[in-house]
Amino acid sequence: MSKILGIDTSNYTTSCALFDTDTFNIIQAKKLLPVKSNELGLRQSDAVFHHIKQFPDLISSLNGIDKDLIAVGVSTKPRWVEKSYMPCFLVGETIAQSIAVSSGIDVFRTSHQVGHILAALYSANKLSFLHGDKFLAFHVSGGTTDCLLCTPDEKEVLKVKEVGTSLDLKAGQAIDRVGVMLGLQFPCGKELEILAEGSKKEFIVKPTLKGNDCCISGLENKCKKMLIDKEDYADIAKYCLTYIAQTVDGMAREAVENYGDIPIIFAGGVMSNKYIKSRLENNFKSFFAKPEFSCDNACGTAIFAAIRKGIL
Repeated sequence: MSKILGIDTSNYTTSCALFDTDTFNIIQAKKLLPVKSNELGLRQSDAVFHHIKQFPDLISSLNGIDKDLIAVGVSTKPRWVEKSYMPCFLVGETIAQSIAVSSGIDVFRTSHQVGHILAALYSANKLSFLHGDKFLAFHVSGGTTDCLLCTPDEKEVLKVKEVGTSLDLKAGQAIDRVGVMLGLQFPCGKELEILAEGSKKEFIVKPTLKGNDCCISGLENKCKKMLIDKEDYADIAKYCLTYIAQTVDGMAREAVENYGDIPIIFAGGVMSNKYIKSRLENNFKSFFAKPEFSCDNACGTAIFAAIRKGIL
């Protein structure tokens, strides 16, 4: 029996995961980075500090970091493009390299974004996409609102080409800004979803699209006006989620028009939202990860290492 460790240190969550090469099961441990009330995230220096502080207890909780470890997979940058860099990922890379050197095992580096896509494919039981034709992926989170054309690749596992993105605010940023505006704790996605369940209103939303790109900043302005007009908090929350859902829907329709009716895998923390999922899942050849594999996690980096080792 052998194990592969996955590590991801994003600007939201400290994550590690252990992939069993016999059963193909994954156990994971993760913890949100602490953010003070009414604040919208962390400075990179603070994120680095909290990752270093949180990681030892998390990795100890996996109960499998021993002689059976054969590889480590880690995310070292947000996206696999030039100049994509955040200091918080240095924590994971340093820990992964240290474990690999001390244990005499391989370390495999990928991007946070590819990790999200692989975790979603694993959760949706669609790793077979990696041995087929091109497919589309949406990575929708606090840092990205990207539509991606994914091509399986023997060396890189996945070649990812951005074919659509947000030109201003990202979907997760908008959700968090609206949530904090309503007094919720950052990150606000889960609480905003619960709040929206109390709304009985139905909203007709026309997203702002420019080709396959989108603009989301108008959402924040609209929600501010709704708050000034003393509209119900539940209605503001539902409007926000409806706007995001319709924006992703519009981008997906444009992508299908350009690249054909190919499968779409939805990944990233925003895509763990059940309301947004319900607005999308019947419109395309859609596949969604379970919430624990959609939010930030290290499962995808472990999967990446397993593929590079020839196990998957």
